[in-house]
Amino acid sequence: MNYIHKNLANGRWHELTLAEQLGNVGSEVDRIISWKKKENSEYSTNAFYRALDLLDLTISDKRWHGPKLKEICRLREVLCDSFLGGELYNTPLEYFQKYFYQFALIARKNK
Repeated sequence: MNYIHKNLANGRWHELTLAEQLGNVGSEVDRIISWKKKENSEYSTNAFYRALDLLDLTISDKRWHGPKLKEICRLREVLCDSFLGGELYNTPLEYFQKYFYQFALIARKNK
């Protein structure tokens, strides 16, 4: 796969905990929302692609295969739907700020 985050794809990403990985995805989601509010669709779309790239790296992490993988894949699906208008799941992007913030808190607490 051709990743945007090439340095992370070379192994660094798989050294992070799940909380650290999802906390970083949350940073990109914050950027998506911020750029949408500023009506900059190009930057918002780029942040969306970076968030998907990080989620794909998380999905490829063999440590999360099993029950966690299903949730991570569903998370990706709902995030895509939300970014594209939310017609299927009716989940606003702002929901993901709360979701990912919890992982960032856990990651910071464990440092």
